[in-house]
Amino acid sequence: MSLGSEFSEYLAPQTDRAAFIQSWLEKHGVKSARTVIDGKNHILVQFEQSAYNPQYRIKTVIAHYDRVSGSPGANDNSAADWQIMNWAVQLASCTKEHDAVHNVRIFFTDGEELGWSTGVTEQGAYGIANVFKRLGITSDDIYVFDACGRGEVPVLSRHSFPPKTDKKFLEKFTDLYNRTQDLLSRASPGRWMTLPVPYSDNASFLACGIPAVAITLLPANEAALYARSLITDKNLEAAVMNREATKQQRASGELVEYSYKDRMPLTWRLFHTTQDNEQSLTPQSFTVMQAILTQLASTLTPA
Repeated sequence: MSLGSEFSEYLAPQTDRAAFIQSWLEKHGVKSARTVIDGKNHILVQFEQSAYNPQYRIKTVIAHYDRVSGSPGANDNSAADWQIMNWAVQLASCTKEHDAVHNVRIFFTDGEELGWSTGVTEQGAYGIANVFKRLGITSDDIYVFDACGRGEVPVLSRHSFPPKTDKKFLEKFTDLYNRTQDLLSRASPGRWMTLPVPYSDNASFLACGIPAVAITLLPANEAALYARSLITDKNLEAAVMNREATKQQRASGELVEYSYKDRMPLTWRLFHTTQDNEQSLTPQSFTVMQAILTQLASTLTPA
């Protein structure tokens, strides 16, 4: 599919993507600020103060804008960037015209792709999560959107935690996870799943003891095939979730990137390749994401 000349410009290899996001938002009447943490350039969308009500929880929405060199990064993660940039314009307009409260905070993050080959502490969002932790900002509802441009089935990333994980953290994570399932049920009735998904910026917050969930999209046939593969291959989930053991194997050359590749959804196999291009995106993904973001904006949870 084609999203027009501006999106194509965003995908161009020479584009300064951080500058593009800020310029595009400003052109559409939305302010933003660049925040540099640990050498990574993050962008914070600045909404009017009237968009927030302290009686309700803040919803922090995160999408990474960096990409692997040599790949257009259309789905990883330009589509989600584009969807959320347009959503930011809608949110700002609703607040300006109707004094609408949405309690949404948006970050476009840098350095997410570093976490795959190094570790979570090298991810750009780890710096943000550390700042949140230092400032005591641990009660936000944090939603990470990654690879949301292919398919019509929303997938909520499924997690398992070590037995000695802090009980209070688990309670807070479970609450957020359950509420996110409710949100997806409203946005896409009967058409969503929970599956193991490669860690994104949510890993940075989880590592800092802050609950965060990740949402992606997959074509229905890919999601169904992947779900069946998880049942027949008990090693697949560990490979997908980028566990430390598999990370060490990759570093030693024992395990190539994206092992079990034939069992991975095709959508994920396109990541970091030239095939992750604009033509690989699907129109229905943008309709589904609009529904999810609309539900997210209108959902206000007491603080």
